[in-house]
This record gives sequence, C-alpha cells and structure tokens, in this order.
Amino acid sequence: MICPSYLVATMSNKEVKTALKSARDAIRNKEYKEALKHCKAVLKQEKNNYNAWVFIGLAAAELEQPDQSKGAYKKAIELEPNQLLAWQGLANLYEKSNQTDVKGDLADVYQKLLELYESGDKQKWFDVCNKLVELYHQEKKYLEVAETWQKLIQKKQEEGAEKAELHQLWKKMTQLLKDSTQNQDNKTEQSLLTAFEHAVNSAETVPSEDHQNLYKEFIQCLSKFPHEAARLEKACNDMMALYPTVSYPLEVLCLHFVQSGTLSEEALHCFSRLLEMDASSGPGIIGFGIKCFQEKKYKEAVKSLTEGLKKTSQCPAAWHYLAEAQRKIHRYRDAVLSCNQALEALGIPEGPSLRWKNLILQLKAEALINIADADAAEAAIKALEQIVDASSDPVVLAIRGQAYLIKGLMDQASEISQELLLSHPDLAQSHALEGFIHYFQKNYEQAERSFLNAIERRAETAEYHQYLGLTYWFMSDETKKDKGKAVAQFLKAAKLDSYLGSVFRYLGNYYRDIAGDKSRACGCYKKAFELDGTDEESGTAAVDLSVELGDTDTALSILNEVTEKASVGTAKWAWLHRGLYYLRTGQPSQAVADLQAALRADPKDSNCWESLGEAYLSRGSYSTALKSFRKASELNPELVYSIYKAAAVEQILGKYDNAIATYQQILKKAEDYVPALKGLGECHLMLARSALDNYLDRKAVDYIEQALEFFARATKHRPDVSCLWKLLGDTCTSVHVISPTKVNVQVLGFLMGKNAGKQMLKKSEMLRLGERCYGTALKLMPLPSIWCDLGINYYRQAEHLTAAGTDVNETNELLAKSLQCLKKAVRLDSKNHLYWNALGVVASCSAIGNYALAQHSFIKSVQAEQINVVAWTNLGVLYLATGNIEPAHEAFKIAQSLEPSYLLCWIGQALIAETVGSYDTMDLFRHTTELSMHNEGAKGYAHWVCSTLQDKSNRNTELYLYNIVQMNAIPAAQVVLSKYTERNPDDASAFTMLGYLNEYLHLKRQAADAYERAASLLKNSEDTEKYNTAMQNYGRSLCALGQCDKAIEVYTSIPLTEFDGIVGIALAYFKKGLLQESIKAYEKALPVAESEQDKAHILTALAIIEYKQNKLDAAKALLFKCSLKEPSTESLTALCTLGLVKQDATLATAALKELLKHEKGDDRIYERCLLASAVYALQGRNVGVQREVSRAIHSNPDNPALWSLLSRLVPLYASQKAKGGAVAGNVAHALDVNHGKEVLLNIAVNQLAAGCHMLEDEKNNPLKNIQKAIRLCPDNPAAWAVLMAACHAENTVVCLNDTQPKRTDLEMTLVSTVSAKTGENNLPHNYVQTLEDWCLCQAITSLEESGKLSEAEALCTKGLKSRPEHPALFLLLRQVQCKQLLQSHKELPDNILEELHKTVMTSSTSVAAWQANVSNEHWPSLVQEATTEALKLSFCPLAALLQALLQYNRKMGARETRRMLERVVYQPGNPETIVSVARWYLLQHLYAKDDYELIDVLIENAKANGDVRALQLNETLSSSA
Repeated sequence: MICPSYLVATMSNKEVKTALKSARDAIRNKEYKEALKHCKAVLKQEKNNYNAWVFIGLAAAELEQPDQSKGAYKKAIELEPNQLLAWQGLANLYEKSNQTDVKGDLADVYQKLLELYESGDKQKWFDVCNKLVELYHQEKKYLEVAETWQKLIQKKQEEGAEKAELHQLWKKMTQLLKDSTQNQDNKTEQSLLTAFEHAVNSAETVPSEDHQNLYKEFIQCLSKFPHEAARLEKACNDMMALYPTVSYPLEVLCLHFVQSGTLSEEALHCFSRLLEMDASSGPGIIGFGIKCFQEKKYKEAVKSLTEGLKKTSQCPAAWHYLAEAQRKIHRYRDAVLSCNQALEALGIPEGPSLRWKNLILQLKAEALINIADADAAEAAIKALEQIVDASSDPVVLAIRGQAYLIKGLMDQASEISQELLLSHPDLAQSHALEGFIHYFQKNYEQAERSFLNAIERRAETAEYHQYLGLTYWFMSDETKKDKGKAVAQFLKAAKLDSYLGSVFRYLGNYYRDIAGDKSRACGCYKKAFELDGTDEESGTAAVDLSVELGDTDTALSILNEVTEKASVGTAKWAWLHRGLYYLRTGQPSQAVADLQAALRADPKDSNCWESLGEAYLSRGSYSTALKSFRKASELNPELVYSIYKAAAVEQILGKYDNAIATYQQILKKAEDYVPALKGLGECHLMLARSALDNYLDRKAVDYIEQALEFFARATKHRPDVSCLWKLLGDTCTSVHVISPTKVNVQVLGFLMGKNAGKQMLKKSEMLRLGERCYGTALKLMPLPSIWCDLGINYYRQAEHLTAAGTDVNETNELLAKSLQCLKKAVRLDSKNHLYWNALGVVASCSAIGNYALAQHSFIKSVQAEQINVVAWTNLGVLYLATGNIEPAHEAFKIAQSLEPSYLLCWIGQALIAETVGSYDTMDLFRHTTELSMHNEGAKGYAHWVCSTLQDKSNRNTELYLYNIVQMNAIPAAQVVLSKYTERNPDDASAFTMLGYLNEYLHLKRQAADAYERAASLLKNSEDTEKYNTAMQNYGRSLCALGQCDKAIEVYTSIPLTEFDGIVGIALAYFKKGLLQESIKAYEKALPVAESEQDKAHILTALAIIEYKQNKLDAAKALLFKCSLKEPSTESLTALCTLGLVKQDATLATAALKELLKHEKGDDRIYERCLLASAVYALQGRNVGVQREVSRAIHSNPDNPALWSLLSRLVPLYASQKAKGGAVAGNVAHALDVNHGKEVLLNIAVNQLAAGCHMLEDEKNNPLKNIQKAIRLCPDNPAAWAVLMAACHAENTVVCLNDTQPKRTDLEMTLVSTVSAKTGENNLPHNYVQTLEDWCLCQAITSLEESGKLSEAEALCTKGLKSRPEHPALFLLLRQVQCKQLLQSHKELPDNILEELHKTVMTSSTSVAAWQANVSNEHWPSLVQEATTEALKLSFCPLAALLQALLQYNRKMGARETRRMLERVVYQPGNPETIVSVARWYLLQHLYAKDDYELIDVLIENAKANGDVRALQLNETLSSSA
C-alpha cells in the first residue's frame, strides 16, 4: 500500500497538495472514483505529477480497470524510473491478473525491484527473489531458476547464513530443478548436480533418513545422465560407505553396469554383493542372469532375467540379454516380445541408447526370421528399417535377404545375396544367404557348396551345419543314409547348439526310419520335444514310440506335461493322444475331457469328433455320442465308420427307424458294408420283438423277413463270422410264439443250400433253419451261449410239434437234443444263470418231467445270480405244477420283491389265488394285464370278467362296482382278449368270451365275427352242446346286426330245444317281418319258459307283434294279461307306450303309475323320465314336462342322458327357459362327449330360442354349435334344418345392425340338402314330412325378408303343387302376395282381404297366422286384432312388439307407449333381436319426453346387451339435443 503522507510531502503548491490529500482520503475510504477526480484535477495543474499517476493506477486497479491502471503506472515509471512506488503498484497489478501474457512483464518488474531493493531492504529483496524463482519455475525456465536461486544462496552466504539454512536452500534448489533432466540443458544439469552435492555435503545429521533419501534422489538423478558415469559410481560408493546396509546404491550401480554393457570383475562383484545383501533384488537377479548368459547357461539366464525384470522392468539392456538368451534356446516368439519390452523401456534413444536400439532391432529381426513365417518376415523387414545406418551393415543386409526369402520374394533375396558376395566375400552370412536361397529352390548341390563355404568361415554356427544336414537329407536317398553326410552334420549342429530341437527331430527320423533303432529314435524325439514344446511332430513320435516300446508311463508323462502347460485351444495333438490312451485303457470320462480339449484347438477335425463319439459311447452317454458321430460325418461325409456308429447309437437308444435310415445311407455308398447289413438286421429283429411284445404278429413277420434278408446278405459276404449265423438263428427262432398260419417267410435261397432265388418257409421250416444257423455258428466258434441258443431252438421245435399234434417220438428226440445242448452250455460255463434257467425249463416240461433236475437247475441259477426274478418265478411254476402251493407262493413272493414289475410272478400268484378260491383272483389277473400283455393273464382276466358279468344278481355289490365298473373291466378285457385271439386263433372259448365282451360294448360286427370263429372251431368237435351254444350266440349277434336271413339260417341249422334258442329265432322272424312265424316261435317258447318273468316277456313280445298287425285291442289285452299275473317293467312300459300312441291319457297315466311302483332304482331312470315327460305332454302340462326331467336330474346329476333330454325338451315345452336348456346341453356334453352329436344340435336350438347370436359371443353361438354338430354327424337332416334357422337369425341380426348379410342365397341349397338327407336315412314318414315342410316355410320366409318376393312366391307355388292342402304354405303365399301389393302403394282389393281372412281362420291356432301384419295406416284395427289373437294363444314377444309399435304409431309421447315398449325391452327371455327394435323406439320416445334418468337406465341396458344400434342412435340424439 502506498503511503499517502509521503505523497503529500512532495507536493509543491497548495492546491496540488489539497487535491492529493483529498485523493488519499478517498482511497482510504475506498471511494476510488472520487479519488480519480482529485487526481485528474491535479494532472490538469501538473501533468507530470508522479504521485497523481500512482494514485490513478491504484484507484483504477481497485475499480477493475487494468489497462488504465497499467498505463498510469507506466507513465509514473517513465517520469521517475528509480522510484519504488510505481514498480510496486505494477507488480501488484500483474500478480492479480489472470492473463498469461503478463508473466514476462512481471519477471522484468521483479528484476527491477531486485535492483532497487539490493542496496536497501534485504528482506524485501529475498521476497521478490522467491517470487521471481517461482515465476520462472512455473514457466519451466530452469536455467533462470538456477541462476536466480544461486544469487539468493550467494546473498545468504554473504550475510553469513547458518549451515542448516543453506542446506535447506540447496535442497530446495534440487526440488526446483528435478524436472529439468528432460530438457538436456548441460548448464542446468550441472547446476542441479552441484545443488545435490552441496545439499548432501551440507547436511548436519549424517547418517539420517532425510540424508539417505536425499542421497537416493542424487543417485537417481545421476543415473539419468549417461555421461556422468564416474560421478554416479562415486556417489554410489560414497553412499555405500555411509549406508552399508542399504541396497539402493548397489542396485543402481548394478543397473549402470548392465546398461553400460561392460561386465567387468567389479560389475560381477557388485552383482554378487547385492544378492548377498538382498536375494530378491531385481538388479541382482538380472546381474546373475547375465552372468549365466556369459557362461552359456541360457535356460538359467532366461529364468533369472525373467524373474529380475518382473521386479525391475525399466532396463533395456536386461531385456536385450533376455531376448538374446531366449533366441539361444530357440524361443523366438518370446524373444520378439522381450525386444519389444526393451524398445519400450528405451524410450526415445539418443547417444549411447541409440546403440542399444540398433542392437535390439537387429536381434528382433533375427528372432522374427527364425520364426519362419511370412508375417514375421514382414515385421522383421520393418524392424530392420528402423536401424540407423542399416544399409552399410552387411549382417543387417543378410538378415533382410533372409526375410525376403521367407516372404517368397526370391528376386530381392538373390539381389542382396549377389551384392554381399561381391562386397563381402569373406563374410559367412553372405554364403549362408546364398545357401538358404538354393535350399528353398531345392538346388541342393549349390546349397551344399554355399553352406560349406559358410561353415569354412564360421564353423561354430550350428544353423549352418543343420541346413547342410537338411540339404543332404533331401538331396538323395544315398546322402540321407550316408552317416558321414546328413547325420554327421546333424550331430555337429547338436554339439554346437544343444538347444536346437529340430536337429534332434531329424536324428530321430534317421534312427527310426533308416537305422531302425526305435529306442535311440525315441530318445532323440524326447530331446527334441524337451527343447521345443511346440514341436508336435517330435512329441507325437516320442509318445507313439514309447507306447510301441511298452513305456506307457513315459508317453503319459510327456502328454501330462504338455497338457498341464497348454492354454485353451492349443496342444491338440497332446490332448488327442492322451484322450485315445484313456479310451484304450477303459477310462472314458477322462478321454471325453481330453478329446473335448483337442476339439477346442481344432473344432473341424472329423477324426477327433469320431474319437469323442467313441469316448461318449464307452461312458454310456449315448445322446452326446450320437451328436459327436453326426458332427464327424457332417465334417467328412466320407467317414463311413462315423455314420455307422451314429446308426449303432440310434439302435442302442431304440430309435430303430432312424437307425435303419442311417444304415441305408451307408449301403448307398457301400452296398457290401457288412456292419451296416448286420445293424439293419438287428434293427429289424428288435422291431420284430417289439411287435411281438405288442401282439402285432403280422408286422413282426414282416420285420423278421427283412431281418433275415439283411443277415443273409451279410453272411454271404462274411460266412466266417460266427455272430452273423447266431443272429440268423435268433431271428428264425423268434417265430416260435406266432401262430403257424401267419408264418410265411421268404428267405434267400443260399441259406437253404440253393444258389439263387428265394424260398417260402413255414414255421417248422423256420425253426429248423434256425437250428442249422446255430450249428454253423458253433462250428466257427463253440461258445456256451450258442449251445444254449441251440438247446432253446430244439425246445421251441418240440413245442411246435406238440401243438401241431405230430409224432411224439420226434418231439421226445428234439427235447433230448435240447437237454444235451443245455447241459453242454452249463458244463462250459457253470456260472451263467441263464444256462441253468434254460436247462430247468426244458427239464420241467411235461414230456421230460425231470422235476428234480429242473428244481436243481433253478436253484443253481439263483445261486449264480442272486437277483434272478426269472429263475424264482420258474421255480414257483414248478412247485405250482407239482401241487406244492405254499413253496410256489413263497417263490413267487421272492420274485415280486426282486422286481415288482415282472409279469409272470404276478400271473403265478393269480393262478394260486384261483386255485385256493381267493377273492383277490380277479384283481391279480387285472394287475397282470396292466403290467403287460401275456396269454395266461389275458385269458384269465377275460374269464373272470365274463363270469362276473354272467352273474346278474351281483350288480349292486361293491365287488361288482369296483371290479367291473370302476376298473373299466369290460373294455380292458376285450382289448387283451383281442390280442390273445390274434396269437391263438384256435381257442374257441377265447372267441366265445370275446364275442360276449363285444356285445357288452355294442360292437356288433366284432361280436358276430368272434362267435362265427368260435362256431367254426367247434363245428367238428365231439361236444355238440358247445357247438349249438356257439351257433345260438352267432345267430343272436347276426340278428342284432340286422342280418335276419342269415340269423334264421343259423338258428334252423341246429336243434332248438332250449328257451334262448327258440326266443332268438322268434326275434329273428319278427325283425325279418315274418310275424306269423315269430308268433309260432314265441308260443313254442311259452311252455319252455321256466319263470313267470320269461313268460311275461314272451307275452309282451306277442303284444308288440299284435300291435304291428294293427290289432290294438289284442295287444292291449295281452299287455293287461301280463300286468295281472306278475307285471314286468317291459310289459308296463309297452302298455304306457301304447297309451301314448293311441293318445289315451288315462291308459298311459295308469300304466306309468304302475311302472313307477315297480321301478324305484336308478337303472332305467332315463326311460322312466322319458315316459313321464311324454305323459305330461299328452296331458298338456308343459311345465310338468320340464319339471319332471329337472327332478330326475336333481336325483342323478351325473347322468348325461337326462341333461341331454332336458336340453331337447326345453325349447319344445319351456321356451322362456331356453338359456337354461343350452346350459343343460353343455353339461351333458361335458359329462359324456359321446352325446356330442345330439347335444350340440339341442344347444343350438336353445340358443336360437333364447335369441343368441354371433355379435354377443363369437365362439359360443347357435351358428358355431350347429356347424360343429354337422361336422360330427353330417347325415342328420335336422342339423341342416337348424343350420338354416341359424343363418336366418344371423342375417336378421346384421340387418338390424345396418351391416351387410354374409350368409345369403343359401335357402335353396339347404332345402335340397335336407331333402337329400331325409331320403338317405330310414326315418319315419311323418317326421320327414314335418321337417321338409318346416324347411320350405323357413326358406320362403328368408326369401321374403330379403326382398326376393318373386322367388318366395314361386317356391310357395311349387310347394302347394305337392301339398295343395297345406295351410301354412297357403298363408305364406297370401302374405307374399299382400306384401307385393302393399309395396306398389295400392289399396288391397276386398277379395284379397277376404282371402287373407279365410287363410288366417283356417290356421286359427297358429301364432304366425295372426301375425300376418299389414303395415297400412288404414288397417290399425286389423293389426290390433291379429296380434291380440296371437297373444291369446301363447305369449309371443313379436306380437307384443307389434302392438307397442302400433301404439307408438298412434301416439308417440303417450305413457302407454313407454309402458308397452318397456315391457318388451325389460321382459326376461325375450329374443335380443326383438328387444333391440323395441329399445330403438323407446329411446326416441324418452328423448322426446326429455326423461334423461330413464335414458341412462336404457343406455346401461343397451351396453350390457351389446346393442350397437341403440348406442349409435343415443349419440346422434344427444348431439342434436
């Protein structure tokens, strides 16, 4: 701050003084603008007033006017340059400024202030000096910093400053100049080093931590200046003397020696001393590595240098040594990486560093050349281009020539070679380059001369000897085999460079391929692979030879070593070889892992995928094995083995069809490929066995024939393969379970000893062919399993002969052979439980009967295999056959515990239960059929089902309900028995039971076929009673089928003495229409009938016949006769029905009451309900009809027939509840889909009656449901009639919604369809006539409403021609004619009105007649009268609507109008189409009355019912209102 008092003192006159004083006061009070005014006043008086200009500079600066302030200060300085005030003000101004361009001016100001303060205030001089140094430091003007700071220190020294203060100043100077090392300014550098020396030497406390750190900084600084080596060494030695335990100076010194490239004794001593002091020191380890390198211990050198550089990475020379060592051991890629690290650590080289750069680049190029890759060669050329003065160095030129050679640029390489040979003929590299060129050009003789010249000049280079050896190796076979040539050079190369792996590989090739010394070759390969772990050829050869020599441990150790080091996607050969080794030694999981690793390296190796598939297959991973084999075949379609294995895996997985297709694919390429033929045969054999298990015998025969063909083709090509003959035997023997009538198999002629063609074989011939095939297999390979198969074949032949009833001696001979074969198998392999079991089966057969041997065999089988369910079951059968129930039960129980799902032990338990009379017998037999299909189980279960069904007294017992109803026994038994009869077509009892079950299932045709087969089997039998029974069954089934003529023929072919037979033929006569014969037969049956119930049934039948002859009184008398004695439900039902037919309500009601007394259960609930409903309808009690069915449903809610009946009756007798009728139909359909044909029709009718349509529900509407019904039953004419009604309803709805009808012009088509369907079906005439009449009227109505009046009139006229007295058609004709006249706007003539009146009166009970509306204003009374009469007949929504509209027409705004329209709108059950029209007019009425409250109610109703037209009208009316 400038002192104002001084300013005042300098003024000369009073005014100036006063003004300056005022300016000073204003500045003190911070009134800077006022101060400026006073100063300007002073300047007017005295322009060169120094103080005024200073005041102006000060005030302007405070007012943030820097330019004015700067100008004022400069003006003051100009006036008095040696005055301090202006300089101080200018300095303050520059210090506050943020502008960078004032830094230089500020430095000048500080320099001037130093001059002015030098002789005055010393402290201010020091302050300004500090500021100046700081300013220079910010500007990185280190030389000025050094000079200025040195002046400051000099001043301090002159003033006698203490040593500690001077130490701090020198230390501060080192801090200020430590960043100057990058500027390469020698003067600054010397200043910095001088400052460090003074700072180090001036420290008071020595040794100390601060002094130690300062010394470290000093040495670190010196290490940055290569030319200060002596100073660096001295500083390091001085620090080591002061701090002998600190390793830092020794580390720096070691790095200095490394970087200098001169490894003297002193350097080696430093390395050793450092490692003694700190074994983990990076520079020490690097030094040790360099020492190892000099001693040619290259691997140790690489290890030490790598470890040291991890700790001390910024040492280019160490990286160079590492790269050189790596190159020596031929790790070229690592050497290149090390060179890159060296270049990175080197930074921007200058001076000595430039030499290092050239050396590193040359080394990098040499390493890249050794990689022998085109890309590497290109990189080598780029590296060589960076070498300074590379063109003048012949060695570099030689390297460039090699790079060109590797890139294939032969001309450039040759040019360099010729140039070198001319300019440097004594240089070994010149001749070597020439040799390389000749070698790559395969000019081996010239290459030999060149390499010999190179060796002559530089014999210690192993590479030259190697390539000379290679030249001899490829020159000719003589030079390859000549030990003095190739091998000698390889050995010399190996001696000179023991790390040259490729030399050892070729030595291995020599010893393996030429000398035949596998042991020595293996050693060479191992050595080569040890030296170069990437040499796959050597590694593979070493592993293969080790395995061949039996040294698997060595092979595995090599592979383990490689795979442990390998990264993902590398070392494919090692993974592959180890995977194959594991596969061979039975270790599939390890093999899978290794082969997967191999595939990561090469995913497109088809052989590797194939091996992986084998590994997965061995491990049991069949699905993945299949994928692997398929992948292999995709990569290489020529790999037939992979395709074959894929098919084999599919075969294992049970995908036989896929496997067959794959095998066929192989045969297209190689039609004689035996494994594929064998696989095809096996697949067809397995399919045959599967078909046999499912009792599909004919399909099984086809498969067997195909299997035989493929096996025969295979054996034709390879008759020496035992397994093919065995498979042929298995295939032939597999026919043993099939019926002889179904076995007709074609086999190739050569199997039968014939040269060509095919032979057709029967079952016995097939079994004998199997015997011969087993015999051939035994000749080729006498295995115990084949002896066992042959024994079983003999046993099957004996079974067949026994079933056929042929010579017993031949059968016994076969069984003896079977026994001998099985004993042979047991002797050969006594530990095989299967052989013992087979021996037991044969020994236990009835023809041999050696039960002791059988028991012994089964026990031996169990001993051989503890979990042996088959042997235990067979032992149980043996005990059961010999009458030992308890042991049999125990044996079966053990078998069940071993395998609960084994079928035969359950059959054994069922047979025991049957023997002892257990209640569980049927349940056990049922369980056997659930487990699987078997003859014994199937027939046993069917027998028990039929026995239970024949007992009529057990229908309400829990046992019956469970065994028959709940277990769905009848269809289950029918299915298994059908399979049984397929396999056993000669079992008459089975066919009888099958027919009986088919009758229960209403399978009439199948029942007739079964009974016919039973009768044909029994025809020639001695048991005539069974035959007669079978014929009666057959006749009954034919009668049920409607084949009455044939039934009568069957009945008349046998004597009819029993009640069932006589009644059967009587029924046949009745159905045939031979009523008199039927009466005679029934009368003949009367005395034979044993019970009054049977007699009542006969009298009922006779009554029905009398009714058929229109003898109603006689029929009535017979039925009364039944009712008087012991009335049966059938007779009462017939009597009630007779009353209904005669329209005799009294008779029908009385009969119904009597019927209801006798029937109280739920058995015939549907029939009783139907009769009761019909009686109510006859009495005119429509509500009672619906209520009767509803009551029945309430008691039996799970009866679908009752729900269906309700759905059918509601639209007829309770149309107001049509929606409920639709729901009833849906319930019936949900309970039993078999009612779908009828129920869907009823649902559609109910929905039509309820006014439902597609706009309400797109999925559930009359049209959709009737379409479904037609799809289910297209022959039902009623369904087509309902479809016509549904289409008409939908067209009406779309007309009401102002959209275009979609279902037009269908009327005539549907009428024709209904007529066609009624003609095709045998329907009652009255029903047909009514249906056709209704359809005709509906079609006319549709045509009329669509405006096609002429077509409607024509259709009416056509209908009246066929039925001239039809009142409905006549009425429609009059309506159409009146409508045509009304549309012409003419008055109706009196005669036309009279005709219309007559027509209506003739149909006075028809609602439609009274609705014949004439919409002419002159005839409102006629409309009123017609609709009133219609409403009297029954409630009619349409008539109510017409009356409401008539009222609306008379007086729109009247309250009565609203009341009548509301009755139509809000009345439940009214059709939506009628309600929509009423809603339309009611809305207009309410808007006319402005009754918005009722409008809101009506609109809510419209929204709830989806009335779009009403909503649109509301929008229109509300907007206009």
